[in-house]
This record gives sequence, structure tokens and C-alpha cells, in this order.
Amino acid sequence: MAELDPQAEALLETVETMGLPPTYALSPESARERLAELFASEGEPVDRVEDFSIPGPDEPVPVRLYAPAGDGHPLLMFYHGGGWVIGDIETYDAVCRALSNAADCAVLSVDYRLAPEHPFPAAVEDAYAALEWAAEYAERINCDPRRVAVGGDSAEGNLAAAVSLMSRDQKGPEIAHQLLVYPAVASPAVHAFPSYEENSQGYLLEAASIEWFLERYLPDPVDHRNAYAAPLLARDYSDLPSATVLTAGFDPLRDEGREYADRLESAGVEVTRHEYEGMIHGFVNLLDHLNAAGEAIETLGEDLQRAFR
Repeated sequence: MAELDPQAEALLETVETMGLPPTYALSPESARERLAELFASEGEPVDRVEDFSIPGPDEPVPVRLYAPAGDGHPLLMFYHGGGWVIGDIETYDAVCRALSNAADCAVLSVDYRLAPEHPFPAAVEDAYAALEWAAEYAERINCDPRRVAVGGDSAEGNLAAAVSLMSRDQKGPEIAHQLLVYPAVASPAVHAFPSYEENSQGYLLEAASIEWFLERYLPDPVDHRNAYAAPLLARDYSDLPSATVLTAGFDPLRDEGREYADRLESAGVEVTRHEYEGMIHGFVNLLDHLNAAGEAIETLGEDLQRAFR
């Protein structure tokens, strides 16, 4: 087994010395505040940043656009991480800026509704509504409607995968690529993987916190077997967009990400894999702390550029 990256190890030691309670011991409000503090970063300059709202299934969905200079850029629909419960546009501002620069594309960050106030399927419905809006109105924001990708990390890698399945099933907008960063794609009712035990605690994301997130996002046990809640439950992966799947060696979600990449490849989908063996869950967001975060952003940007070409 690979060794934990020294920078990641130092970060985890710092977090431990702070004596902060784990996510599963917090209220959603407190967990949201703590994530915002952990991922706080000034971010890179981008030519154009705009906040506005688009129509959603039940209420307007706030979005933030990051765009390079010029017109006709491809567009990445980005769904922020946070277990469907925490995180927002501000929390992922630095990542979206970095991705826009690395991929030379526009990024539309979607502030979908959060659980437990809005459990499944609210988040995936907002995510899909945002994709439909982009496919129809991309030119209004000076983007190319023929080159729209979806992406996200962790539970929102889940949303990107679910939106890809939904768009195929409903003959919706064509998606150029799916960018899945340590995606949470398994169902608590069906799947179990060795990485859950190997990395259950001590690596930023606790196994008990995963349960805490899922309880709030999927309060109805029936939804535990819905493929739009857990894309590893899908019966068919054919005709899905090409994918990048990034995983981390010291992440409880490592094995389900690998399995999802396997399923896509078996169905003939083009998959590019990246595993950062010494890294932890959430590392891509820690741009001020981990060199690997910047390296991963550059790699993801290269994958998006290839897909858009």
C-alpha cells in the first residue's frame, strides 16, 4: 500500500491538534460553517465572474459563472461537493476559478438545494435543470452549447454521474464529458467496499460521516435503490459521455470510484483514470495546503480540453 503524502499527513495532524468534532457530531449548520473555513482560499483571477439565478424545478437556482476572455468557450457545469448537505458556491470558488483557467473553459457553478431541508431528489433535479438551461441558453453567456460537460467531486461527482444517466435516459442534452472527482456513487443498502474499512477514520472523511450525510439526503429507504441516487445501481452504462474518474488512495470512497470506472469501461465508455495514491478525500480543494491539489487541477483541465476538442 502506498504511503500517505507528507503534506497530507501534516495537514491531518494539524486538524487533529485543533480537536474539532467530526462532521457526524455536528448540526448541518455547524458542518457548513466548518467546511467553509477549511476550504477558504483567495483563488486565481478569472476574466469574468457573474452571479445570477436560473429557473429550477421548484424555485430559482443560484449559479456563478467563471469565464475566460472572448466568446464561444466550452462550458463545465460544476456541482460542488459536501455530501448533499454542506458546501456552496463560495466554498468552491477557488476550485472553479482554477478549473476555468486550467481547462480554458467557462465554469457554471450550481448552488443546488441541500438536504436535510431538501432531500433527494431535489439536488439532482436542480442539477439536471441547470444542464437543460445551459444547453438552451449557453450562447447568452457567450459559451458553446455544443460543448457542455458536467463535473463535481464527492457526493456531487454523484450528481454529475446521475445527470449523465438522466440525460441519456430522457434523451436530454448531449454531454461532452463527465468529470468525476472521488465520486460517491454507491448505495448504503447494496454496496460494501474494502476502502470503507481501510480508510474509515483519520483521513478527513470519516465513515460515520458518510452515514450522516446519507441519512439526511436519503431519509426514505426506498431511494437507496434508485440509480439517480446511487449510479452504481444503474443496469446500463452504454451511450454515456466519456469520463474522467479521479480517486485518492486514503479515501473511503476510493473503491466505489474504481468500480464505477470499471462499469463505464465495460460498457464501451471512454474513461481516463487518475489515482493519487498518497492523497485523502477532498484534497483537490486544499489548494493552499497540498501541491497535489494544483497538480490534479492541471490534469483535470487537460482532460477537459481533450474532451472539448
